[in-house]
Amino acid sequence: MPRSTYDVIVLGAGSVGVPAAWAMAENGLSVLVLEPFASAGQGSNKAAIGGIRATHSDPAKIRLGLRSLEIARTWKDTYGDDIEWTTGGYSFVAYSPREEKTLKDLLVIQKRYGLDIEWYDRDAFLKIVPPLRPDGLIGGTFSPGDGHCSPLLFGHALYERAKGAGVEFHFGEAATGVEVRDGRVQGVTTSKGRYETRVVINAAGAWAADVGRLVGLEHPVRPDSHEGGITEPVAPFFVPMVVDIAPAPGSANYYFYQLATGQVVFCITPSPNLWGFDRRETSAFLPMVAGRMVRLMPTLANLRVRRTWRGLYPMTPDGSPIVGWAREVDGYLMAIGLCGQGFMLGPGLGELLARAVQGETTPEDDEILELLSPYRVFKGQEALK
Repeated sequence: MPRSTYDVIVLGAGSVGVPAAWAMAENGLSVLVLEPFASAGQGSNKAAIGGIRATHSDPAKIRLGLRSLEIARTWKDTYGDDIEWTTGGYSFVAYSPREEKTLKDLLVIQKRYGLDIEWYDRDAFLKIVPPLRPDGLIGGTFSPGDGHCSPLLFGHALYERAKGAGVEFHFGEAATGVEVRDGRVQGVTTSKGRYETRVVINAAGAWAADVGRLVGLEHPVRPDSHEGGITEPVAPFFVPMVVDIAPAPGSANYYFYQLATGQVVFCITPSPNLWGFDRRETSAFLPMVAGRMVRLMPTLANLRVRRTWRGLYPMTPDGSPIVGWAREVDGYLMAIGLCGQGFMLGPGLGELLARAVQGETTPEDDEILELLSPYRVFKGQEALK
């Protein structure tokens, strides 16, 4: 007989839902993952460009990022899967006093929470990223422990591990209701049946607000469209991810790096935000990002772009995730609003969620949960979102 009762039901088989389900199954819990799409990672995960960093300005994201980095960096040695991991570091450039001050000010909190990161003046920074335009360069910060891998390979490896641990995945099956009785989760209904559980985890990414309404809650999460692209492969000529946080017409920042296989992958943060679920590419993206990238690194002018795509960033009012138990509904756990950083934070966050479900959070977990609480006052913006 098919199982109909589970310890945990996860809604969403993406950057957070899959590693969370895996971590819980590894700890002996029975887990069902419900996913409306046809396979894992078909929401926003497949649009990720692959960077994983702990270089944030928010302590909670720094800690989650450090753990995610450890998981990705040691994945091949631990499990044998080649996810094309490269420890290339992240470099944040400064061509104006504004960016210089921002990056230097952030070093205080970044170092406090254990980041290996330093400021480098112009000449030293050019040794780290030689192709940068030297004119006007003041310097930048560099965190050598950050890196990147293939989102498709890593996502598939996590999915296979989750399946191997006993996680049950139902694809093409969306939750249509969450049954709540006497203030407590009792089960989940879909178009195909009903499943009993006492714990539901909302890991629905850009669709998290819709899931929240199933339990009568309004979550401040809405999708913002971001575009990315990839070039033809060429011989390696730079190593770190390059991030330019200087604003410009149409964009708040942009970033790019070279894959181990030679292609340069790039993305831009639009300004103003492009709210909604439209994932069709635009004609404005490539001229905008290409102009900024070539000004920063003139050698890029010789590369041909192979394709572009568009993904969704589930944004919160302050640019930080919403993680924690609902006060209104016992057994409803939120792991939402990752603001486009689900791929880089998901592995570490998945382990934290498993400990939370089992009531075994550490003091560090509790600090993270307090910072990311659904009931915090949303103010300001995370500086390196």
